[in-house]
Amino acid sequence: MQITVTTLSDQIFTLDVGEDMELENFKALCEFESGVPATEIAILWNGRPLTDNKQTLKQYGVKGGDVLLLQHMRGSSSQLAGNPAIQQSTSRTPASSSSGIPVIDFGSIQIPGRGTPSRSSSAVNQGVTPAMMEDPAFVRQMLLSNPHQLSLLKERNPPLADALASGSVEIFNKVFKAQQEERFQRDRERIRLATADPFDAEAQKKIAEEIRLKNVESNMETAMEFAPESFGQVVMLYVDCRVNGHAVKAFVDSGAQMTIMSQACAERCNIMRLVDKRWAGIAKGVGTQKIIGRVHLCQIQIGPDFLQSSFSILEDQPMDMLLGLDMLKRHQCCLDLKRNVLVIGTTSTVTKFLSEGDLPEHARLNLHASSTSEDDQDLAQALSQSAAEAAKQTGEGTSSDTHGASGSRSGILAFSESVVSALMANGFSRQAVLEELRIARGNSDQALAALFAKSFHMP
Repeated sequence: MQITVTTLSDQIFTLDVGEDMELENFKALCEFESGVPATEIAILWNGRPLTDNKQTLKQYGVKGGDVLLLQHMRGSSSQLAGNPAIQQSTSRTPASSSSGIPVIDFGSIQIPGRGTPSRSSSAVNQGVTPAMMEDPAFVRQMLLSNPHQLSLLKERNPPLADALASGSVEIFNKVFKAQQEERFQRDRERIRLATADPFDAEAQKKIAEEIRLKNVESNMETAMEFAPESFGQVVMLYVDCRVNGHAVKAFVDSGAQMTIMSQACAERCNIMRLVDKRWAGIAKGVGTQKIIGRVHLCQIQIGPDFLQSSFSILEDQPMDMLLGLDMLKRHQCCLDLKRNVLVIGTTSTVTKFLSEGDLPEHARLNLHASSTSEDDQDLAQALSQSAAEAAKQTGEGTSSDTHGASGSRSGILAFSESVVSALMANGFSRQAVLEELRIARGNSDQALAALFAKSFHMP
């Protein structure tokens, strides 16, 4: 029968052996193929080490076509090789009964979801055998008694850490065994890919994906070692200011094009009476927001300085105020991250950014924005409604470069109903048609091509 042997260094070879061959003779064949001395070889089958050298492969249950794992043992190999009686007794003795048992290094085997295992070195130092590391009860007790290992587990294997924190032995055993099975499946898949036809495109794709995942894991481990601060949360930049005498915590965002304020904050500051609703529209960035209008001029007090600025008032905005690039450039502001201050260039005033404890509530919570699909639907509905209103006011037949009366200031175009109907005849919704026409600036051919392109999905 043919037996495939693999090592943790990705060396694979096939041996043609009889089922009555004893394990020690099988190790001798492996020594010839791998170059590892037979006295330092451990053979594993289905995750279980084969320890009795006098038993045959048939007695162990090994059949033709099976895959065995060859592992280089760590221990006093010269002593074992020189005394067969000691070698025989140590192979038959239970793991916990003797400190002279050769220990197998499983440092390169990873539990799913973890990085480079740190448990292998401690396991070797304590004389822990692989069979013990496969026992859920032993692993659970080891983690509970070792705070360092427990902290690593929370970082590298959250599902198993959650199962351990639940206090339920059944839940921990279930998660642990599931991850064991996943590891064995991944090892078998790796062996299958290594022996697959090199011209099999599907196998090559899986090998490339396996290499990519290893690179990603290596990159993350390097980042955790040399740049652990990259995994922490960054405190956003806020400053205290006053608008019309009312205290406001303003978010400083140099990536925003304009300065905005929420409707609730504008009402609190009593400036809603100054809102010019002719500048209404839709703001789209990370999500969509309805712009109620614009306050053309208002003063912001930052420290002792009174600075002039304009605001776009948003209907449903969680933060009170956002200082955008228009205001920052107008007053030549500088974000000094070394000193953690905002420097106003026109007055040379220095204002310290707020600490994490002083941030508004919404800035300290990990709030998730609505999904992209919902945002696009909201935008499409708003565009559809605005286009319909513009069509009623300007009449039918407006060109792609001519703005309607309601759309000239909000940046929304009105399109000919005949063009919209012609595109809808291809099976697309009105919202999708209007959205693509807006992006294509009224070019129906470009809009049609974009609609067809987005309608194709990968199988």
